[in-house]
Amino acid sequence: MKMEIVEPKKFTGFHATAMIVAFFAVVVSVNMVMARFAISTFGGTVVDNSYVASQKYNEWLEEARKQQAHGWTASRITRVQDKVAMTVLQADESALANATITAVAEHPVGRSEPITLNFIENGAGSYISQDALPEGRWKLRVAIIHGGNKMALAQEVR
Repeated sequence: MKMEIVEPKKFTGFHATAMIVAFFAVVVSVNMVMARFAISTFGGTVVDNSYVASQKYNEWLEEARKQQAHGWTASRITRVQDKVAMTVLQADESALANATITAVAEHPVGRSEPITLNFIENGAGSYISQDALPEGRWKLRVAIIHGGNKMALAQEVR
């Protein structure tokens, strides 16, 4: 039996060029996919101007202290069919009645315009929105006003 010796193929300039082009094609493709994901899922800025926000920081802290002094507690906002509902209690755990509650619902990625929701009392301390909130994930910025006192909160609804 005679063995035949097979010579290895030569590594040429064409092979080196193909490897380099393939490497950079993969790198560029991954970068483009990641950039697309980053752009399509970015929800926007927290504040438009951080310097102006820093000027108001102490005011925001004072408002938060006043808000905590009321002792109000708000339940997690839940969906009730196509509307949203919440319960608000006073410091003594009694229902907060006759409060004015409004909310601005913003889509987290800005895919639709903000929706203003007005709430009506639906029982002792229980409030439900008059307007429908479309399906999906929303950030609600809620304002509760009662007897000259205010409470602001932000919650996410799915």
